[in-house]
Amino acid sequence: MENPLITIKGLRKSYSKGKTRSEVLKGIDLTIYPGQIIGYIGPNGAGKSTTVKILCGIIPDFEGEIKICGHDLRSQSNEIKKRIGYVPETGAIYDLLTPNEYFELIGTLYGLDINTIRSRSSRFLDLFDMGKNSDQRMDTFSKGMKQKILLIAGLINNPDIIFLDEPLSGLDANSVILVKEILSRLAKDGKTIFYCSHLMDVVEKISDRIIIINNGLVIAEGRFEDLRNEKSATLEKLFAELTGREEKTIETEALFNS
Repeated sequence: MENPLITIKGLRKSYSKGKTRSEVLKGIDLTIYPGQIIGYIGPNGAGKSTTVKILCGIIPDFEGEIKICGHDLRSQSNEIKKRIGYVPETGAIYDLLTPNEYFELIGTLYGLDINTIRSRSSRFLDLFDMGKNSDQRMDTFSKGMKQKILLIAGLINNPDIIFLDEPLSGLDANSVILVKEILSRLAKDGKTIFYCSHLMDVVEKISDRIIIINNGLVIAEGRFEDLRNEKSATLEKLFAELTGREEKTIETEALFNS
């Protein structure tokens, strides 16, 4: 049997504010294998982004054991970071740089040679129809254009694992279709994709395995076909059912009555 790419045992994370202590993750256990697209979903505050930031080494303080690509996350985080890509929903971007300058910076941090950086970034920019913007300062870019830059930056090192936190934010319909196609092809090439999103229809269509987290705990996982029942014909309905959101009857007139 193939060795797991990510192993998580007893993952816990708490934050303290004054005398108040809040436990965000309450004991996550997961095993993830190569070539899977993982849809990691949950309500706001469930712990999705915290999980991803821990796995990427952005949050180093946690309880539990995590191994990625055979490396221990605590003691070998730099080795892990060489093998992963991360696309945040609203990542900081050096927008006084041009895309070419930005990709050279990111690629150099990954140890790529300049020719590799330039050839890969050129191909990606053309793919996203942004070749004409390669030497334009990014402070003039729209949100969608900046999101494309973040996507390219997250893929430029040809990572084995790609962590995506709302990666379609701000993208137009054609770009969404393109990203879905890229992710599908990367998974077929053996890449593992850890995908966080509130867009249930996208998660349902592209994920090989869905993990639902609520209040810091995994409450369901598996293929959507195995998770759904007669009442939850869509992932959106299954999600509402499992996370305890009640159906609301909305009378619009009542919303605006004085």
